[in-house]
Amino acid sequence: MGLLFAYSFRNLLTRRLTTFLTATGMALVVFVFASMLMLADGLEKTLVETGSFDNVVVTRRSSGSEVQSGIDRLQAAIVETQPEVAIGLNGRSLLAKELVVLIVLQKRGTDSPANVVIRGISDSSLALRPQVTLAAGRMPRPGSSEIVVGESVAKRFKGVELGAIMVFAMRPWTVVGIFDAGNTGFSSEIWGDVDQFMQAFRRPVYSSVIFRLRNSSEFGDLKARIESDPRLTLEARRETTYYRDQSKAMAKFLSILGLSLTIIFSVGAVVGAMITMYAAVGNRTAEIGTLRSLGFQRRTILFAFLLESLILGFIGGCAGLFFAAFLQFFTVSTTNFQTFSELAFSFTLTPTTVGKGLAFSLLMGFVGGVLPAFKASRLNIVEALQTV
Repeated sequence: MGLLFAYSFRNLLTRRLTTFLTATGMALVVFVFASMLMLADGLEKTLVETGSFDNVVVTRRSSGSEVQSGIDRLQAAIVETQPEVAIGLNGRSLLAKELVVLIVLQKRGTDSPANVVIRGISDSSLALRPQVTLAAGRMPRPGSSEIVVGESVAKRFKGVELGAIMVFAMRPWTVVGIFDAGNTGFSSEIWGDVDQFMQAFRRPVYSSVIFRLRNSSEFGDLKARIESDPRLTLEARRETTYYRDQSKAMAKFLSILGLSLTIIFSVGAVVGAMITMYAAVGNRTAEIGTLRSLGFQRRTILFAFLLESLILGFIGGCAGLFFAAFLQFFTVSTTNFQTFSELAFSFTLTPTTVGKGLAFSLLMGFVGGVLPAFKASRLNIVEALQTV
């Protein structure tokens, strides 16, 4: 096995130019494939990390997101009385009744419009989200027309800097702070007092009720009680589940798009590998005849050429993944299909993506090398030696 590997690797080094060009083609395909998977993984990671396993999100039944949900004050009050709701150090329930709506802002540089999430928060909203910290300024005072913006919004949109006056819902709002929510979806939101937002947007209902469980194991009983209560038309989900559901549609779209592009591009890479291996067989016909005359079996010749093609694919796969890894330093934004709002997130390289990229590169090497390898193994010894 070691001898065959050394033989195959030496032959690739002998044809440096064709090896480089073929491996480059495979690397480009793996780069595209990996980048699409990294986009989908980055989106899912950003949304899933937005939630906490011990938090519960209650929304209107069958609503896809908070934007589409509506909970009246009576129903919110019933949820607030559930015994599973945790109590904070101040003796008050760790529960927040929130409003989520969309506004349109202009992006920096391009002036193109995009939807941004406006979240009306309650007194307990920050306590429920310990990952959110104040980066500059201060939090808005309850009952005031003050707002804080996420760092992603502050970086990507115009007119949201600290101290700016924003006008929406026919009222002026003062930006008094910028908050850092890390690699979560909250960084792409604007927060303010829920009661002020409900008045300004003329929304008489909340979008969601979020609270922390006093005991995580009690979620099943709580969910069954809320969803079976005839007074309520609500459903309860763990916050992590809620945000994972938010990512499914977009992540599936990116995965399908990435697979489609990869299949199209891989055809060219496979053809290139096949041409390279056919040329190798043609240039080494006498060598193959000599090996056969020395007693090497057909399957050994077949395996040697197939191994050569697989090594070529592996080199291309490693190169493609190496350059794809640098995408993790970039942040991109897209529209969340569930809320139709702007969401900023980073590429994320996972072990699963690395495994899929290498497997795909080896598959390209196998498909590109199997026919030339069969040709090499079936060469007639006498005819092959006549080329010497």
